[in-house]
Amino acid sequence: MKPKASESERYLSTSNRITGVVVMAIGVVGLIDIVLEWRTVGGLEVAALIGILMVLAYVGLVRPSVTLRPENLLIRNHIRDHTVPWGKITDVDVTDILRVHTENARLRAPGVQLVMRDLRKQRVGGRKLSPESSISRAEFVVDRIDNHVNLYGQSSEGEVVTSWARPELTIVGVLAVIALLAEFLR
Repeated sequence: MKPKASESERYLSTSNRITGVVVMAIGVVGLIDIVLEWRTVGGLEVAALIGILMVLAYVGLVRPSVTLRPENLLIRNHIRDHTVPWGKITDVDVTDILRVHTENARLRAPGVQLVMRDLRKQRVGGRKLSPESSISRAEFVVDRIDNHVNLYGQSSEGEVVTSWARPELTIVGVLAVIALLAEFLR
């Protein structure tokens, strides 16, 4: 029987994701109201602008993440994705957000970030941080990445690949064109 390959691990900011989903839900309510009550060119323009704001909430709050896969590390930033083979990672650290160092670049990963409250507690040295603090969680992610580098780094080949978030950028572009056309047709 073959051993089961390691599954992907995904890390992201839960508070940002909750905020993003709430903002997008409010946007959906606004779009429903426009569809039911305001079927004019002005309504189309407002609906396109709400759509743009919803996509921006998704891109800024929901999309950023760090995914550890057996073959590579995937860093999803706001509008770009970085696929980093394990053998190319030279160092990993956390300042305010996770940073992955390669020979040629330092990639920032906003999917794993520190909460200012935890940073202040650590700086002051007062109350002990809880095991669920953002610092503990970030250190856990750094340890997991180091573990993957040690486990898969020797057998990992390839180059760092950076790509744009095409679907999100396309949707924003189309909605912007719709909003401009609606403005000129009014």
